[in-house]
Amino acid sequence: MKKKVLCLAAAAVCAVSLAACGGSTAETTAAATTAADTTAAETEAEAETEAAGGQLIMATNAEFPPYEFHDSSKTGPDGSDIVGIDAEIAGAIAEKLGKELVIEDIAFDSIIPELQSGKADIGAAGMTVTEDRLLNVDFSDTYATAVQAIIVTNDSEIAGPDDLAGKKIGVQQGTTGDIYASDDFGDENIDRYPKGVDAVQALVQGKVDAVIIDNEPAKVFVGDNDNLKLLDAAYAEEEYAIAVKKGNTELLDQINAALKELKESGALDEIVGKYITAE
Repeated sequence: MKKKVLCLAAAAVCAVSLAACGGSTAETTAAATTAADTTAAETEAEAETEAAGGQLIMATNAEFPPYEFHDSSKTGPDGSDIVGIDAEIAGAIAEKLGKELVIEDIAFDSIIPELQSGKADIGAAGMTVTEDRLLNVDFSDTYATAVQAIIVTNDSEIAGPDDLAGKKIGVQQGTTGDIYASDDFGDENIDRYPKGVDAVQALVQGKVDAVIIDNEPAKVFVGDNDNLKLLDAAYAEEEYAIAVKKGNTELLDQINAALKELKESGALDEIVGKYITAE
């Protein structure tokens, strides 16, 4: 009889044990399902947020004041110390698109490859629309008209573009100054530098006879060097635009719409006015 009671007690314990295990498994499964659903919902929400916003990556060469340059005393639109006309225009466009601007400072002649590879969304670096560049990228509507200027030393006999023939000319590699001067005067007369300031320094040191560069940076460089002057005669006139990967019409249309709003509201003029004052 005692043995039978013990067996019944053991059976009861087992039943309780099984019931407890069964309840734990169900609860665990339910919890796992809930967690999975929550994770899926969060992932979907993140995807929707990314689709609605995300980043606008701008490739530039921040050695081109007043369009883009480093200023440790200021904070640019992406939170870095890169400021200037192009940086602020890109920041305004990113805001209108509901995106976060990220600026990447790279070599000027690496900007188009970055766009082609998809590593960057836009190229903004005082870029001129040229036929050669249009073979590789698409350009937005223009937002600025620029002049390619000539810098020489104060005692130079060079008075205009015609006097550059046979002279050694310093340029920033990959810029339109480089392209135009190479076509006009031959590669053998062109010294290329990674930064515009390097070309100007070469002029100060007597390594080149003149520097061809955009008029606005030229004013800055001449202002910092008492021995240099800016010629009155322009070397070339051109228009600046924002570059995007070829075929990316959706982004191009969005940029053009944003630029139109900035122009019509006067915001674009305000941005330019912060960096370029009327003479």
